[in-house]
Amino acid sequence: MRIIADIMGGDNAPLETLRGVCQAAGEEYSRDVEFVLVGDEDKIRKTADENLLDIGKFEILHAADTILMTDEPMSVMKEKSESSMAKGLKLLSSGEGDAFVSCGNTGALFTGASLIVRKVRGIQRAAIATVLPFTPPLLLIDSGANVKVNEEYLLQFAAMGTAYMRAIYEVTSPRVGLINNGSEDCKGTELQISAFRRLSESKLINFIGNVEGNMLAFDVCDVAVCDGFTGNIVLKTVEGMGKLFGRELKNIFKANPMTAVASLMVRKQLSDFKKNFDSTEHGGAPILGISKTVIKAHGSSNANAFKNAVKQAINCQRTGVTGIIAEEAVKYAEEKKSMSAAQRN
Repeated sequence: MRIIADIMGGDNAPLETLRGVCQAAGEEYSRDVEFVLVGDEDKIRKTADENLLDIGKFEILHAADTILMTDEPMSVMKEKSESSMAKGLKLLSSGEGDAFVSCGNTGALFTGASLIVRKVRGIQRAAIATVLPFTPPLLLIDSGANVKVNEEYLLQFAAMGTAYMRAIYEVTSPRVGLINNGSEDCKGTELQISAFRRLSESKLINFIGNVEGNMLAFDVCDVAVCDGFTGNIVLKTVEGMGKLFGRELKNIFKANPMTAVASLMVRKQLSDFKKNFDSTEHGGAPILGISKTVIKAHGSSNANAFKNAVKQAINCQRTGVTGIIAEEAVKYAEEKKSMSAAQRN
């Protein structure tokens, strides 16, 4: 297996991305994995030397340019076509790698993945799938790629999310919920109403109905489906609340000597809570619907976050989730054709 890493993408590149790859390479799950580092070779080697990082076993693909967070999404196809992100995606598309990981510009990565690597045949729109740190984990799809969607996109998001939860988390029949402002069938805009009807009709997914935001954390579903605008707000809200809870707990236990002693008694539980809501522990989010594994890591990723994004890429590749989604796309097309024929008759 060959993992392609965009070393120059993100706010903390190239040091943290380079450290992340080095850490991932030292883990047991990477024993049979080769790594290709894409970026400015001089900067990569200088950073490695200054920080005593051993990159001797890695292949380096030089890319003098870098896509900035402020660049337009189409820059990956035009003026920044020789950037580390563009070159990495081209390497993946040509079959010289199995998965690509980047902390770079989300719009550019999504555009490049869709146009260079290409979507799975039959999938109309790819989507970013993010695991929310609840118990059990909840997959949020789309979490930021598609601001405007229709009911068919949402159905495909549900099918892809179902395939992902089966493959990665071994959930036999993932429950799919549609994020809405009420649980009743009639709630929401025209989009939510039509999507509810379309999801209810499909036999490919285990649709449980509308899900309100205040229920997401309480094991009401395994896959939460929505447009990327709504999904990104949900994601950022969850991240913010996790930080708020952590800060408030810290203040509570620091209030006086008695609470400080009490904190020692629940140290492990506090550590587990902090780790669960630590975004760096969850790595990156796969862009589902792309014909090969592409992982989007947070733009501000540190070494630990990038390491876990690499781990995510390896897990996706080993479970064959992309192939499973391709199979689901065929089933979706057959179901849609059958339903259209039934309506005509």
